[in-house]
Amino acid sequence: MTATPARFATWSQESAVALLAETSTGPGPVLLSLQAVQDRFGYVPAEAVSLIADACNVSRADVHGVLTFYTDLRTSPPPDVPVRLCAAEACQSVGGRELKRDWERRCGESAELAEATGADEPVFCLGNCALAPAALVGGVLVGRATVEKVESMVHGSRQESP
Repeated sequence: MTATPARFATWSQESAVALLAETSTGPGPVLLSLQAVQDRFGYVPAEAVSLIADACNVSRADVHGVLTFYTDLRTSPPPDVPVRLCAAEACQSVGGRELKRDWERRCGESAELAEATGADEPVFCLGNCALAPAALVGGVLVGRATVEKVESMVHGSRQESP
């Protein structure tokens, strides 16, 4: 199991219950509650599903359905520096597929890099088409992304982390 990156709180049921008391009121509480848990802990632990269901007065199946529908919601801790490569047409047309292939190769050569960044989770448009191919490295948008630029940002992000 990977450790929770420092920018997120460590999971605790008590902390989650307090958080859900703040977010489970008003319209659309299931999605808002899932997002709040993920924002606080970096992911939505399995234990949170029943807490959210109770707080929102819905079934666990309803919460699970929302959790599994939205691809941006995670059920496992995120890597230290998540890397997401744009897979939309504009990025593909200027080297996005090659960037993905080369990034996978680079991660295959470096276990440390692969562990730090996790599996590439494609994203379908980062809104940076004019500077394609685009990537999101640790939440930072990268234009005209190359393997070297992405790797440099990963190493920079890891050095900045506490």
